[in-house]
Amino acid sequence: MTTAPLAATAPKISGRAWVLAVLTLAYMFNHVDRQILVILIEPIKADLKIGDTQVGLLSGLAFAAFYATLGIPVAMWADRGNRRNIIALALAIWSGMTAISGIAQNFWQLLLARMGVGVGEAGGTPPATSMIADLYPPQERATALGIYTGGIGLGIMAGFALGGYIYELWGWRAAFFAAGIPGLILALIVRFGIPEPVRGLADQRTDDGPAPSIGETLRFIFTQSSYLWLLAGCLLICVSANAFLVFTSSHLQRSYGLTPGQVSLPLGVLIGGVGSIGAIVLGRVCDTLSKRDMRWRPLIIAICAGIALPFAWMFLRAPTVELAYAWNLVPSFIGLVYASVAYTASQELVKLRMRSFASAFMLFCLTLIGIGFGPVLAGVLSDHFTAAGAAQPLARALELILILNAASIVCLVMSTRNYRRDVARAAE
Repeated sequence: MTTAPLAATAPKISGRAWVLAVLTLAYMFNHVDRQILVILIEPIKADLKIGDTQVGLLSGLAFAAFYATLGIPVAMWADRGNRRNIIALALAIWSGMTAISGIAQNFWQLLLARMGVGVGEAGGTPPATSMIADLYPPQERATALGIYTGGIGLGIMAGFALGGYIYELWGWRAAFFAAGIPGLILALIVRFGIPEPVRGLADQRTDDGPAPSIGETLRFIFTQSSYLWLLAGCLLICVSANAFLVFTSSHLQRSYGLTPGQVSLPLGVLIGGVGSIGAIVLGRVCDTLSKRDMRWRPLIIAICAGIALPFAWMFLRAPTVELAYAWNLVPSFIGLVYASVAYTASQELVKLRMRSFASAFMLFCLTLIGIGFGPVLAGVLSDHFTAAGAAQPLARALELILILNAASIVCLVMSTRNYRRDVARAAE
């Protein structure tokens, strides 16, 4: 593989805003299809007669095992093939499997359907982040990926609001149909409505050689210490974030005697709407600070993790639901920054034809351990505290998980030590 510098001035890439908008919309659908389950946990539990541990499996490990594992071969494919077509196919698969979730009659059928969602969603993020990196230069990349990551928040907001509203009218099964079917239409828009960008265009580099092997790519990644420390820090945050994401609705319903319809809109606005704004604003802040010092990439996540801790603790201890929502404002605003910066770093710390794989490797670890075990860990702890007769067992479980946020700060600070050196090495 050979790389060569292009002109000193970054090219003006026409149509990139449209591509980013469509990819962000696809990422939103990705999370609508995940979060529709989260807001409907309590009625699904009652209907299928399952416990919190099984809920953790449905929303975490069953989905994450396929999502994470298949992301690696899909990323290798994306580093060699047409990324737009891969995203379109993946979107059609996960949307179809979401609709099928609505006909599940027991835990095992729903488990299989959620596995299918994971299979489809494995083809979404790695090729999308690679495409965005080819459209936006480094000085704009965290902002662009912050907008893309805002799709998480938009998906949470839409999933919560849609799930709660449709549940109140027609039940939880109809909500899965409403979430899945529009994604099939969007898959056609992705396939026929956006172009495949030239690799390396925004970096003013060309790449005319074959992609490196998986062994070469992994050897390079494991010599980039800043990538590994950043991954460790984001991994700890991801475990905590997904435990909270899955069980926050249940915590509010159990603690304050509310229904899914009553919590869906406030939580959607908080976690989704406020979270999306935070991802974009903090992405812009990160780009601005990183122009002076690239070490701000991991440092801004560490600062946000420290700020979020006391507010998350008070959220779990709030005496009223109104205070709970108020305390949750700050964690919601900064809750997605770790993901947008992690994706940004995964594009900066590796070579051009390693980008989809680097994103997939980051996603593999975050998904398998964070999404996979975060909800399961919270569910197991909740069932343990329930068996021990503790008051508010779910809240106690989530309090313990906040320890991981504190530990993440150490890893993120360690990532700053060689960050500038590793970015320069990847660009050689």
